[in-house]
Amino acid sequence: MPYPKGHKIKVRNRIVESAAQAFRTKGIQDVSVPFIMKGAGLTHGGFYAHFDNKDQLVAEACRYAISDTIELLQKAADQETQNSKINTVIDYYLSMYHRDKKKMGCIIPALSSEISRSSEEVQKVFTDELQRMISFISDLAGIDTSKGSALFSTMVGSLVLARTVSDPNLSDNILSAGKKAAKEMIMS
Repeated sequence: MPYPKGHKIKVRNRIVESAAQAFRTKGIQDVSVPFIMKGAGLTHGGFYAHFDNKDQLVAEACRYAISDTIELLQKAADQETQNSKINTVIDYYLSMYHRDKKKMGCIIPALSSEISRSSEEVQKVFTDELQRMISFISDLAGIDTSKGSALFSTMVGSLVLARTVSDPNLSDNILSAGKKAAKEMIMS
């Protein structure tokens, strides 16, 4: 009996979602194809029916995860009625919740250091998606992309450092300082 229409796309999407979650928490190098497939509820033998290689999956997972983050940030901005939308996005991005929910958080701080050692294909997709994120932040803040790049870099750097340190108070202080600096960038 043949599979229903759209089955292959649904399975592929499950694999991409599993990969995005795994890469967010463990990075690229420490995640195997069998681990990703198991997370999608599949055996690893079916991987090559959907992807040519792991790099293709990494590229798609980056595209998916960044789209997911933009959608999440846009929803937060759309729900805000009192404060500026960009401040709401900064507050969410640099929140304790986002810091602690790596599995569902922004993939950019999670993978940036590994992407520089990845294939050209992966770097190209990551670059395109990073530019899309910077454009989203810039548009929301009403600033040019140069200033938007600096703003988003501040946000990513603050999140990376807050996730890195073992002292919870220092981590909270890094988030607070990052929020303050990011908001001041918009005002200047």
